[in-house]
Amino acid sequence: MTGAVKHWNPVLFAVLTLLSSAFLTGCNAPMGQLNAFNRYFKACDYENSALFAQKRISGREKPQGEDLLWALQLGTVERIRRDYRKSTEYFDKAEDMLKFYDEQSKIGDAVGSTIASDNIVPYKGQEYDGVMINVYKALNFMAEGKMDLARVEFNRALDRQRRAKEKFSEEINKLKSELEKKQQQDKFSKSNVENPKTYELLAQKYPNLYEFEAYPDFVNPFATYLAGIYFNLVGDYSKAVYLLKESYGMVGNNSYIAEDLSITEEILDGKGQLENTVWLIFENGLGPVKKEFRLDIPLFVATNKVKYVGIALPKLEFRDRAYPYLVAEADGKDYKTRLVSDMDRVIQTEFSKDFKGILIRAIISATAKTVAQYALEKQNSNAGSIASIMMAAYSYASTAADVRIWTTLPKDFQIARLRKPKNGKLKIIPPGSIPLDIDIPDCNNAIVYVRIISNQAVPVYKVITF
Repeated sequence: MTGAVKHWNPVLFAVLTLLSSAFLTGCNAPMGQLNAFNRYFKACDYENSALFAQKRISGREKPQGEDLLWALQLGTVERIRRDYRKSTEYFDKAEDMLKFYDEQSKIGDAVGSTIASDNIVPYKGQEYDGVMINVYKALNFMAEGKMDLARVEFNRALDRQRRAKEKFSEEINKLKSELEKKQQQDKFSKSNVENPKTYELLAQKYPNLYEFEAYPDFVNPFATYLAGIYFNLVGDYSKAVYLLKESYGMVGNNSYIAEDLSITEEILDGKGQLENTVWLIFENGLGPVKKEFRLDIPLFVATNKVKYVGIALPKLEFRDRAYPYLVAEADGKDYKTRLVSDMDRVIQTEFSKDFKGILIRAIISATAKTVAQYALEKQNSNAGSIASIMMAAYSYASTAADVRIWTTLPKDFQIARLRKPKNGKLKIIPPGSIPLDIDIPDCNNAIVYVRIISNQAVPVYKVITF
């Protein structure tokens, strides 16, 4: 027993512990799970999509891991299945998780993730996640005729968008301050983070990272537009005018929004009323996923020699529309849908602002692992050599990009505005596909909400009357 204690090496033990942890959790388990779920969802197998997601939620009192992500996925799947009560139930859970994480300090997790990868931190959601939770809940309540509850959700969505810029700035400043402290303590990290060669290599590997036209900070034009239509329909015309002006300013060149704004301004001035109008809302295709890519970057590590080390980073990969547009045919007239919100752009806006922090954490993580490996190699002992090899293995196993993202969101939202058909018959025509015949019941106004995830999918729709 004495001999065993004498030869026990605490450095080797620490590396063994780290290595075991890395391999037990898998190189990138969330990526494999999302890929499996996406296959079910893209094949329109919503039953197995729901079952797969349900099994991934821990059910514990405090959320952990990917609980929030799978609640978001489930909320969308149940909406497509038109179980609005169950959909709202999952979105409620997701919103509770967002509130929980909002109340937690993010500094410890942000810095802690530099030890291994961002995947060790629970998925805490994006700003657009929160906005879309409230938009979908509002739509669920509208579908159930609970208009007062829909009002609450629209107000929450708009408030989230208002607070998002301020919240993001606070989080960035906290992370920046903490990382600056860490860099001051570790001169190698500071040199590596500031190395321009790294950013040159990144620009070569991911040239379109910032090549897009961003929407205003964290604003989703669809949330703003739909809220404008809702407040118009329930008689809050001044609020509707404000929101429709904001929508038109963001989207531009959309004659339907211009018409909505013009008519609502007239109503506000006492020159008319809203009646016999149908809005077609088309939730189109599939939004982006995240893919992992590797980048070999130069690191300054404890010597004058520069060592190239691989880091793993996330990259947005864009998926297809179901159709470029839909045509609504009513009373012998055709109305083609127009874009109101490009979710790719909404997601890119936030992703591009997060990316610098992701990159810095990856560089600091790689530096820490490489410095540790170098220190073990300098021990000139069998234990040190073994630990060095194991540290290298741990470094590889724990280098994984965070590819977690709400994958059931659409690629874009489109709209059309038309007079309610006199015979109550509305025909929706996807280009080159089978028309969809929809009956509009007796009502003053209606929203026809259509979701199509791919050109192979059967359209799912709901008629909401007012």
